Amino acid sequence: MKHRKTNIFEKLSHYATMFTGTTKAFIIACLIIVVWLLTGPLFHFSDTWQLVINTGTTIITFLMVFLIQRMQNKDSHAVHLKLNELIASLKGPSNRLIDIEDLTEKELEILSSYFRSLSTLAKKEKDLSQSHSIEEAEELHVEKYAKDIY
Repeated sequence: MKHRKTNIFEKLSHYATMFTGTTKAFIIACLIIVVWLLTGPLFHFSDTWQLVINTGTTIITFLMVFLIQRMQNKDSHAVHLKLNELIASLKGPSNRLIDIEDLTEKELEILSSYFRSLSTLAKKEKDLSQSHSIEEAEELHVEKYAKDIY
């Protein structure tokens, strides 16, 4: 897959995300705090001295929230696409799970109740490694208990 040209903000946020998760970034942050503490006596621990660190940390925290959320959204989207590819390529799993993240909360709860039903059916199986899609499990369940009736 060819890499497309990315805009400057995407590149900047990528590098910032990669850097801020390193030991080097942590050490730099610690050094900034140490320098700030050491300058306390020089500035007589004034309100301005305290305001410098408060303002700096507030700005960095504000920016990091958006940076982390952006990276998390991108990673989450990539994981969803990978899972969609796996579901689409396999014969057994239900294709209704592709793009499940686009469902409403109510639709997700309905699907969740189907999986709880599937879990209940699976507990009745003698073979612990047996696995089925929702549709297969419902059909097998009906067949299995229809035999018991006759």
